[in-house]
Amino acid sequence: MSADKSAARNAKAPSAKGGAVAGGGVPALVTLATAKKQDVPVTVQVNGSVVSLNSVDLRPQVTNTVSAVHVKEGQFVKAGQLLFSLDDRNDQANLARARAQQQKDEATLADLERQYRRSQELVAQNFIAKSAADATLSQLEAQRAAVAADRAAVQSAQVALGYATLRAPIAGRIGAVNIYPGTLVQPTLSLVTVTQLDPIAVSFPVPEGNLQDLLEAARSRSKVEAVVPGRGEPLTGTLDFVDNTVDPQIGTVRAKAVFANADQSLWPGQFVGTRITVRMLNGVTVVPAAALMMLSDGASLYVVDEAKTATRRKVKALHTFGTQVAVSGVEPGEQVVIEGSQNVRPGGKVRVHEKAPGAPGAPSNGTTGVTPGSAASSDGTDAKPPRRERA
Repeated sequence: MSADKSAARNAKAPSAKGGAVAGGGVPALVTLATAKKQDVPVTVQVNGSVVSLNSVDLRPQVTNTVSAVHVKEGQFVKAGQLLFSLDDRNDQANLARARAQQQKDEATLADLERQYRRSQELVAQNFIAKSAADATLSQLEAQRAAVAADRAAVQSAQVALGYATLRAPIAGRIGAVNIYPGTLVQPTLSLVTVTQLDPIAVSFPVPEGNLQDLLEAARSRSKVEAVVPGRGEPLTGTLDFVDNTVDPQIGTVRAKAVFANADQSLWPGQFVGTRITVRMLNGVTVVPAAALMMLSDGASLYVVDEAKTATRRKVKALHTFGTQVAVSGVEPGEQVVIEGSQNVRPGGKVRVHEKAPGAPGAPSNGTTGVTPGSAASSDGTDAKPPRRERA
């Protein structure tokens, strides 16, 4: 056992001839990738729901009986199209009565105007007293007020008659219709719902950390993509609205994008995946996300130089997208360790494991950083560290 301990101490001690690497042991087997420089869009991907820009619950304003239903459920209607007709016989009679009263008062008004003109002529000739003309003028003014009241009564009767016809306030699609001719309806009863489908909106939450970028994107009306299940190509809309408050419970702000929906690919209440580019990182360094190591002092990775020496370097992750991450602290073209970093020691030597492009574990950007003459043997067999035999 004392011989084994001596052998272990000799293995850890640096070789006088320089045959052993710094720190002792065989170079760690790693896979490398090359850091690249590119423009990276900062994209927020969340699940959203389709909402209608306009949805009207149609209710009657008076208690009455339905005389006719002019639409079918599921029908598309235009704004102003007739939907329901109520029994309007009583309203027609009230309107006729109001108009007759107006005509009666207008005739009385015309007679008083003639009487007042004659009284003025008689006062000028001193045939009657001026007080008599003043009395006629008072009657004339009172009758003018009565005619004005009659006109208002006619307008009120016309408004009440208008309640007997219910028209579509917006263009859209009719929902379920459970009202039939002869049904007694009242203001508390919903007759039908009209929902606008084109254009339509998608509402989605955005983390509050992207709020400033989202507000800037709203000012420039950035594009928003909606991924509909079962549809190959995503739909493209425009960011139209950002809510004025952040939900403190979940830390998100609600945003809304408007989409053209002529083919009715989006349906109210449907869940879709949304994707919006809030800003662009121009000319940043991109490495595979597997190269990052999250340690107690922050994110870091191993950079390998031409002499196959690994150096641990602290970096700052700017944005992660897919299997790649944009970082600061690494220059484009440098080789970083993406596999085997757990066996690497700062300042230690490494040997590169060569993998074919597309093989499992290969870098996502297609680069491996393999250098001819590495520790990997030419026949594909890697040198293995000597095993210690137990006594």
